[in-house]
Formats: sequence, structure tokens, C-alpha cells
Amino acid sequence: MVLFIYLPYIYNNDKTMGLFQKSVVKSYLDRLDMHRVSSAFDEYKSYFSNPITQQNIRKAKEEQYQEGFLRELFVKILGYTINPDPGFNLTTEQKNISDGKKADGAIIINDK
Repeated sequence: MVLFIYLPYIYNNDKTMGLFQKSVVKSYLDRLDMHRVSSAFDEYKSYFSNPITQQNIRKAKEEQYQEGFLRELFVKILGYTINPDPGFNLTTEQKNISDGKKADGAIIINDK
């Protein structure tokens, strides 16, 4: 299974409602290791808040930075393993099942 993350909102009579019930979100948030979240956020800020890095990202074409973005965020900060490393659970240029287009990156779950 490949996980493409997109969290839409449901609109009902001009009221915006999140995709998940607050109690469901709370139950998942309560299970998070806040030390790990804080540490990962510090790493995120250290890299992505660096003015020189930001300037270089803005100057780069999407294709130039695509693998770098996946490596910096998903591998170094979030702990995924990128293809071709053994046991990878993150890959680039994954073909979308529904329309055959390619996603820049995809999370692999259960070898699918």
C-alpha cells in the first residue's frame, strides 16, 4: 500500500469541519512521544529556517530539490528509509494507481 497524505475538509452549511473527530485526533495526539516530536521539530527548524537554505531552495527548480527535500524531511527528520537503502519505506517517482501519473515521493506500507 502506498500512502498519499491529503487531509481535505468537509463543508456543511457554511461551517468547516475537520476530517477527523476531535476525540479521534486527541487519542492519537495523547499517544505521541512529545520528546521525539519536540526533537524532530527542532531539527526541522534548524534546517528549514536557515535563511541561506531557504534562499537556495527558492532558487532551485523543483526537480533539483525533490530528492533533497525527501531526504532532509522524511529521512533525517522523520526517520524514513529511502530507496535504494535496504528496508526502504520511502521512494521517489511512484506511479499513482488511479491515473498513472507520478508522485514526487511515496511512503511504502506493507511492501506495496
